[in-house]
Formats: sequence, C-alpha cells, structure tokens
Amino acid sequence: MALVNIVNMVVLDNPTYFSNPFQFEITFECLQELDDDLEWKVLYVGSAEDSTHDQTLDEVLVGPVPVGVNKFVLQADAPDFSSIPENDILGVTVVLVTCSYKDQEFTRVGYYVNNEYAEQFDPEVGPPKPLDSAKVMRQILADKPRVTRFPIDWGSGVPATTGTPQEGIQTQDEDGEIDNEQNMNEDTAEESIDMEQDEEEEEEEEEADDAESVEGFVEEADEATTLKSGMEINTQSNSMITAE
Repeated sequence: MALVNIVNMVVLDNPTYFSNPFQFEITFECLQELDDDLEWKVLYVGSAEDSTHDQTLDEVLVGPVPVGVNKFVLQADAPDFSSIPENDILGVTVVLVTCSYKDQEFTRVGYYVNNEYAEQFDPEVGPPKPLDSAKVMRQILADKPRVTRFPIDWGSGVPATTGTPQEGIQTQDEDGEIDNEQNMNEDTAEESIDMEQDEEEEEEEEEADDAESVEGFVEEADEATTLKSGMEINTQSNSMITAE
C-alpha cells in the first residue's frame, strides 16, 4: 500500500518561452505520518539518443508532510541551453517529475515537450544557427501525462509493496488537470480482473478469455503513447518514462 498518492498535477505557464522556468502545481495525499521527507525532482531529457545530456533541473525536499491532502507548486529552472545538442533542441522531448521516499522512487509523471522556433524560416534551410534561445517556444503536451508507480518499502510497520511498476496514461481536462475518474475506473478494472482470476482457477476457458482481455488493454496503452503528430519517443531509453 502506497502511503503517498498524487491526486492531481497541473502544468502552469504553458506554453511559454524555453528560458522560462517549469511550474507544476501538485496535489498529493498522505495516508499516514512519514518518518522522512519526500524528495521531488524535475528532469529534462536533453537527447533521446544519449542519456548523458539529461539534466536534473531541481531537487526539493518536502517535509514534514502532514497527513491528509497537500498542495504546492514545484518550480524548476529551464534546462541549460548550451548543454543540449543543437540538433535536439527543437522538436519533441520529455520532462519528468519524480517523487522518492528514503531514496526510493515511488512515482513518476512524464510529459512530452515540443520546442519550436518562434520566427518563420525556410523549412528547406532550417532555422538560423546557432539557435537563439530567446526565440524558442516550449509547449508541454499536458493532455496525456504518463504516470508510473513503483513498489517500495515504506517502513513504519507498513508491509513492503511488491510487484512490477504500474503504468497508465491519464487524460487531463481543459485546465490541464489529471482526470482522476479514469484512475478510479482503472482501479475498479483491476479489482474485476482479480475476481475473475479467482474463478479462473477452476475454469481454464475463462483463463484464456482473460488473457486476451489483458493483451488488448496493453495494446491500447501502447497506442496511447503515440503523439497526435504521429511522432513517438523511444520508451526503451533509460532516460525516458519507464513502464508503470
């Protein structure tokens, strides 16, 4: 059982200039008093092909954390423009917001980011080089964040969670807020699967049907990671969003 759950995350000041800070309004629920602070990080993927260009934009300790619902704004400076390969500045990349407890990452929220040059240029020639950072616009694609939860040992008499990371694509409303109704639907679906698995112990045919259903769900999740433009980020990179 996770003692901390993200209830909502809103992307602020979006779209904006590349040099402006990232801002995320985070609402999370703490179910039990914690022995230690929560560590929040903002990471920017500088290149999909080389993780050495990834940048940790900020690291913040939040605590002591009161039991109940908490809200704060996590702000991080823009990436170091000069540390990003020039060919990777424009186009699609990823920004990650992670949270850890006692050096154990238990949740990660990833967003696709699209950087475009603000001035018109000849598409056959490309924008003028070197790129002027003051003319690069950044837009976070906040409508479909990828949320990943990792099982960790919370201590304090709480049984250690087990299993593999759980991944989900969550939609957001017009204000950029995560749709928690989908989360509840997913939880209900998981409970239904568990009930079916109990019955399937006696009926092999139902096992086959459930396997097909789960396979279909995975295929839908894979399709949801595709950007509207048809572009995809290589999720196999260890700097990208991991499977939930």
